[in-house]
Amino acid sequence: MSENITGISISTQRMIFAILLFIASAILWESWIVYPIKILTVFLHELSHGIAALATNGSIDHIEISSNEGGVCFTRGGNRFLILSAGYLGSLIWGAGLLLAAARTRLDREIVAALGGLLVLVTLGLVRSFFGFAFGIGAGLVLIFFSRQFGEAACDVLLRWIGLTSSLYVILDIKSDLIDRSVPDSDAYKIAEMLHLPSMLVGGVWLVIALFISWKALSAALPGSEEGEDTPRLPRGQDPFA
Repeated sequence: MSENITGISISTQRMIFAILLFIASAILWESWIVYPIKILTVFLHELSHGIAALATNGSIDHIEISSNEGGVCFTRGGNRFLILSAGYLGSLIWGAGLLLAAARTRLDREIVAALGGLLVLVTLGLVRSFFGFAFGIGAGLVLIFFSRQFGEAACDVLLRWIGLTSSLYVILDIKSDLIDRSVPDSDAYKIAEMLHLPSMLVGGVWLVIALFISWKALSAALPGSEEGEDTPRLPRGQDPFA
């Protein structure tokens, strides 16, 4: 485990910095600073719907992303319940996966570049709205550029920040759509209609699931946890701050 003269491990420093960024994001939630990550979370949300369609013998027609943080994935066939559920669940898995990848590996630059490449490829193949297309290509290229220009430490913190903020966005999205008010176009509202259950009940269940997944991911990524700092990060053949 690497430490500096302060005696605080590098992993701990990075997690502290990412958590400070997360707190700043919560405070500046309605500002332009957090806006790109919120749109990225919407992008991954809609992509998750499409992945669920493909996994259940369906297909993706196209994806639309709007500047008001809205999005829709047009699919054909597949299991409707799983496709609807995949939006919230997929966003959480993306966020948790990025957070854990940053905490448990030294492949941060490669992961940032891969995420950027994924955005570009999905945008070229599936995104049909002007804003969504511009965002997907722009954000993808920025991530690829970031991975090439900045070191592993910066990419590590970026991934943790995206992971934490994405999880917060999903939790607030569920709360806003079904607990504070009922939004007929939301995924959980449609699930409630399909199951003939109160929308607030479905929203409450999804909120518990979201909080549980977010907590487990954060606990596993925290330095000093049983699955965090004590588990060696995948080695890399260069200095971690390169």
